[in-house]
Amino acid sequence: MASTVLTDARWITRGAERISLSRFLLWLSPWAVLLAVGVYAAALCLFYGLNQTNMDNRFAFGLWIFLDLGIIALGAGAFFTGFLVYILKRVELKPILNTAVVVGFICYSGAVAILMIDVGQPLRAWFTFWHPNTHSMLTEVTFCISCYLLVLSLEYIPILLRNRQLRRLPSFLVFEHQLHKLVPVLAAVGTLLSFFHQGSLGGLYGVLRGRPFAFRDGFLIWPSTFFLFILSAIASGPSFLVLIIATVEKVTGRKLVPQELYRRLAFISGVLLAIYVAVKCIDTLVWLNYTSPAAGFAPWQYYQHKGFGTPILFAEIILLGLLPAFLLTFRKTAASKPWLLTAAAMACAGVLLNRFVLTVQTLALPTLPFDDFLQYTPSWQEVASFAGVIAYGVIVYSLSYRYLPLFAAPKGRDSHVSGN
Repeated sequence: MASTVLTDARWITRGAERISLSRFLLWLSPWAVLLAVGVYAAALCLFYGLNQTNMDNRFAFGLWIFLDLGIIALGAGAFFTGFLVYILKRVELKPILNTAVVVGFICYSGAVAILMIDVGQPLRAWFTFWHPNTHSMLTEVTFCISCYLLVLSLEYIPILLRNRQLRRLPSFLVFEHQLHKLVPVLAAVGTLLSFFHQGSLGGLYGVLRGRPFAFRDGFLIWPSTFFLFILSAIASGPSFLVLIIATVEKVTGRKLVPQELYRRLAFISGVLLAIYVAVKCIDTLVWLNYTSPAAGFAPWQYYQHKGFGTPILFAEIILLGLLPAFLLTFRKTAASKPWLLTAAAMACAGVLLNRFVLTVQTLALPTLPFDDFLQYTPSWQEVASFAGVIAYGVIVYSLSYRYLPLFAAPKGRDSHVSGN
């Protein structure tokens, strides 16, 4: 008889049967088709060039860069959870550590894949490492993202080796045990790498003097956007994990983590989001009253174009910033799962809106009197590649959930083996 992981019958039991392989393949089928279409669109871009997209010399950033910055921010739950568990010793978060690693691996590998398409000549991608531009923030971003993807791969291997079939091989069992000892060190290295590349992604826009909408003064050598990107990423990362876990529970019909863990993640995300909103408000006020006028622009000029009115600023700071921060930290709303999930979704939407503003709105706005407002609509190849990355993430997570132990029971209970 299968032993119960928790006394609550809703929890998965050790030895509980998985769904049949045919049903699992049926679940994967539409995602596999979407991934195939994405691979085909990416192949067109790599074979024929970036003329397959609607980007040009003036609008060099588009949907792909928004995707990269967005999923890298949401993937911050991986390094931040590792930081909380191994550095700050918040052991109550350990049950979700494996799923955080898998989500981070998916986000960063998907971002690297789409960057290879965006570069247009992946065979020359090694130029970045062999001939680095030491004066470019993108060089530091490239090195840090590549190194952190390697760290995530090393953190993923011990999870992979815990598969029940692989554990039957003594050499794999010993290797997994030895590699697991390095995980705290990898978590610390990953935290350092992630803090720098998250910040440098934001700092890239903050130093664009030719784009007064994005340009910011800052602290020492870093513009304020450097710190804003770090804060927004670590604030939205836990919320994204909440949404992922809740979605998996809904799809599988199984309870994976206790409600208290949801509330703990929500509180962490809410506090950090409140700090981010406070810093963002100060940054916006400085920009409105000093930075923009010093560049010769009245702030309202940036919001006079259709689609980029002042409501977008209100939505980013109040509707998708301050409001979810309150809902995630207020005891009554955090205790209600529907309210908690709604607030988590709003927090994630807020960071995505912020990345959209900096990647798309910044380039669309004219910076000279004779410049025109730039219109940009992604081509179907861009959209299909975007969708392909999402499909890739669903497939990798589904396989990991089915065959690997992604969730652990709370301390003192029988260990949860998800998918063995």
